[in-house]
Amino acid sequence: MSGTARILVVEDDPAVAELVSLYLRNAGYTVTHASTAAGARSLLAEARPALVVLDLGLPDMDGRALFAEIRKRSDTPVLALTARAEEKVEGLEAGMDDYVTKPFDPRELVARCRAVLRRSTGLPGGGRVLQVGDVRMDPARHQVFVAERAVQLRAKEFELLEAFMRQPGIVLSRDKLLEQVWGFAFPGETRTVDVHVKQLRDKLDPTTARIETVWGVGYKLVGPEEHA
Repeated sequence: MSGTARILVVEDDPAVAELVSLYLRNAGYTVTHASTAAGARSLLAEARPALVVLDLGLPDMDGRALFAEIRKRSDTPVLALTARAEEKVEGLEAGMDDYVTKPFDPRELVARCRAVLRRSTGLPGGGRVLQVGDVRMDPARHQVFVAERAVQLRAKEFELLEAFMRQPGIVLSRDKLLEQVWGFAFPGETRTVDVHVKQLRDKLDPTTARIETVWGVGYKLVGPEEHA
C-alpha cells in the first residue's frame, strides 16, 4: 500500500507480539517482528522502520539499553511497552516518544502509534509535501492548500485527508478509515466517516482533486486525470 509506514515490533511474548501485529496490520501498517534485541538490530538495518514498538523486558538485553543503541544510530521514534508502570517517567526522560503499560487496549496502542508517526518525519514521505491535483498538504507543518488558498481543517479532517492523500486512487472502506483515523472500527459507527467526508469536500471545494464515493465500499481520492 503506497505510503504505508513500516513498524518494527520488538516483543518476546508470542501472544502479545501477535496481538500487536494484528491490530497494526488491520490499521494499514506494514509490520515486522523481532523477539530479541539481536533480531531487532538486524531488522533495524534491513527494514528501516518508521517506528519501533519496543518491549523493555527482552530476554537477551535490557530494552532501555537497546533503545540507547537505536538512538545513537538514528532518530527513529520508539514507543515502549513494559509491565512496570514506574518505568514510565524514566523512559520518557530518556527520550522515548511514548509509553504503554501492560496490559493495554490494542486500540489505544494503534492510536498512540499513529500519533507518534504524525509527530515525526518517520512516516515514509512524512517529511515531504503530498499533492493530488491542486490539493497540497504539508504534514510536518500541518498545512493544506488548494492552489494558493490555505484551507483550515480540524484535526480529524486533516487526518482523514492525509489518509486519502497517502493512498491516492486506492478505495478505502469506511471501516478502514475508522481504524486509520479514529483508531477503532465498530459496525454502525461508519456514519462518522460520511459526515467528515462531506465536511472535507465542502472545505476543499472548488478543487481539481475529488473524493469519490464507491458505492457499497467506501471512498477514494482521485486527481483530475482520473475523473476527467
